[in-house]
Amino acid sequence: MKNYRYFLLSLLIIALDQGIKIAVHTWMEPGYFGQIPIIGDFFKLHYTLNPGMAFGIQIGSIWGKLILTSFRILAMLAIGYYLYSLTMKKSPTGLLVSVALILGGAIGNLIDSVFYGVIFQNAPAGAPMRWFHGQVIDMFFADFYEGPLPSWIPLWGGSYYSTPIFNFADAAIFCGVMSILLFQNKFILQDQ
Repeated sequence: MKNYRYFLLSLLIIALDQGIKIAVHTWMEPGYFGQIPIIGDFFKLHYTLNPGMAFGIQIGSIWGKLILTSFRILAMLAIGYYLYSLTMKKSPTGLLVSVALILGGAIGNLIDSVFYGVIFQNAPAGAPMRWFHGQVIDMFFADFYEGPLPSWIPLWGGSYYSTPIFNFADAAIFCGVMSILLFQNKFILQDQ
């Protein structure tokens, strides 16, 4: 039973993420007029829908969302199996917690993609079906820069930029990945 506590952590991440998203969808007005300041104008709740993946990046065809959602399902299965194999090897606790955070976040966003097009009817206009085309609900907005990017920045230079709006699942994935990157030497040494 001790090995399953990491899966319980993933389940907790999923429950918190979905609870926040349902509350935002139920009680907040989308867009600028529904914003709720938390820390002045710097950090606020801002209800928006993300039709793609991180930072709103999308795959270009009408079937792009189905491809993305299918990839998310495969990634979730792979991460789940990886977490299981790490628990069997009795890997370092920090690594197990990090992977559990990533798994919980991945499943949280997958739920949006698979079901929210039907449950909340938020599939984008022109989607071939509502299943697997739901948009991810984002709400946390650290508004520290909005405006044009300098032209010397590769790919995005000269374009208009606003800091990303993210959700609890995104934050869990980010924290899990950053923890692995920052403590990888410690995790590798403990694993040997």
